[in-house]
Amino acid sequence: MDQTGNSLSSSARWLLFLLPAVLFLMNLGGAPLFDVDEGAFSEATREMFVRHDFLSTWLNGAPRFDKPILIYWCQAVFVWLFGPNEWSFRLPSALAASGWCYAVGLFAWQRFGRTAGILACGIAATSLGVHVIGRAATADALLNMLLALALLDGWRHLESGQRTPLLRSYVWIGLGVLTKGPIALLVPGATTLIYCLTAHRFKDWLRSVFNPLGWVILLAITVPWYAAALAIHGQDFINGFILKHNVQRFSGSLEGHSGSMFYYVLMIPALLLPWLSWLIAAVRQLPADWKLPERRFLWLWFLFVTVFFSLSGTKLPHYALYGCTPLFALLAIHRERVTNVWLAAAPLLVLLAFFLALPALAAYATPAGWVKNAYYLAQLERVQAAIPHGYYVFTALVLTAALVLLLRAGKLQMPAWCASLGIACATTVLLAVSVAPFVGDLLQGPVKRAGLAARQYAEPTVLWNFHAPSFSVYRQQVSPTVQAQPGQIALTRVDRLPADANVDVLYKEGGVVLVKVK
Repeated sequence: MDQTGNSLSSSARWLLFLLPAVLFLMNLGGAPLFDVDEGAFSEATREMFVRHDFLSTWLNGAPRFDKPILIYWCQAVFVWLFGPNEWSFRLPSALAASGWCYAVGLFAWQRFGRTAGILACGIAATSLGVHVIGRAATADALLNMLLALALLDGWRHLESGQRTPLLRSYVWIGLGVLTKGPIALLVPGATTLIYCLTAHRFKDWLRSVFNPLGWVILLAITVPWYAAALAIHGQDFINGFILKHNVQRFSGSLEGHSGSMFYYVLMIPALLLPWLSWLIAAVRQLPADWKLPERRFLWLWFLFVTVFFSLSGTKLPHYALYGCTPLFALLAIHRERVTNVWLAAAPLLVLLAFFLALPALAAYATPAGWVKNAYYLAQLERVQAAIPHGYYVFTALVLTAALVLLLRAGKLQMPAWCASLGIACATTVLLAVSVAPFVGDLLQGPVKRAGLAARQYAEPTVLWNFHAPSFSVYRQQVSPTVQAQPGQIALTRVDRLPADANVDVLYKEGGVVLVKVK
């Protein structure tokens, strides 16, 4: 354990925050909004301004009960300041992800030393799953930050008995309930309960969970909006938010998002790319860690989330991230367990080689017969047009620099974790500057440009057999998903435009078609 630098100076705290902030904010608006989730959140926020209603969320004219209100309020602040663009919609997530990484880095620094703190922050900021969620206009980065703050403060209370971190944890939980609902109560409550049972401290858990002032804080944060939503929407709110998007997500497969019991066993390593060697090293140390209260708490946090969502009927990759925060600290603690720089960096080299070959693989998918759907075949025909300027040069430079660093790591006496962190940061920059814009333009560019083209027409617009809410954001008009009628402008897909449809084609790119129905 690194015993130096356990207290942070003000300048050191800012330095710790700067790394993830740069990685998440860099080229944040460089890719179009991805459908369905980014488009849905962004359009719901835009419609708040259209309807002058900041208590309810609507998507293309219909009530949206998927998530509570906090993320929409956060997005609305930046839309009000900077306008309805990708950067504004994604900025709350980027700031929340930066705070998330900073929180776990600060925790690790204070308890396991300066090096562990810096590395824990760096692992979080460069893990593939965190990078994607931290740059997405959805609620998940904000929820992950709040869960991390709540549980880390929960541990500080259990460790010291101090009241202040306990009350702070109630604040974070309340804000989490306003972000995504009951899950913000469940994860901290269950994790601390299981830990206290293993430590024979059940009475301590009861006192913390039933703290009167804490509940006053939590209810003061959550009740006003939930009461307003219930008063406005009545039973529809209960059916939509409570029953469908909470109970049904656990009890059944919602919107086709299902998977086996081992779904997250495979998904967690993917989310933690490129830090697989340290994940294996940390798991091997679990029996030894179990004997240390602080580390046992971190493992129980991870294990509860993994088991709980493995039992859930609805499975989505980002659910596993709720339990990855403790892994960032545990991987940093066990950094010296991985010594071979080439073995440690192998996932990074594979990722970089994949990024270099990605446009060629996308272009080859059509003649190879990998893709059968007519819509995606048409999208993939745009590969060459979607490649950003300098893509190959930048990717090759990062790969070459990584190889040079690895070749010289021995002479420089550079630890494997240090070399991997440097390469991981460069790879994350590459993702933000080149890879995400390429994938975004390939998949979503035609939808964005169709939305911009539709602005010149005064007729009402609809989505015809095509659920692409980002179109409404770029069109700046509510566009319901309905059967198109004569006189309307409609966005559809090449594989879903009826063969006998009487239409004028106004815009066509890839698999996206903007038509006027005669």
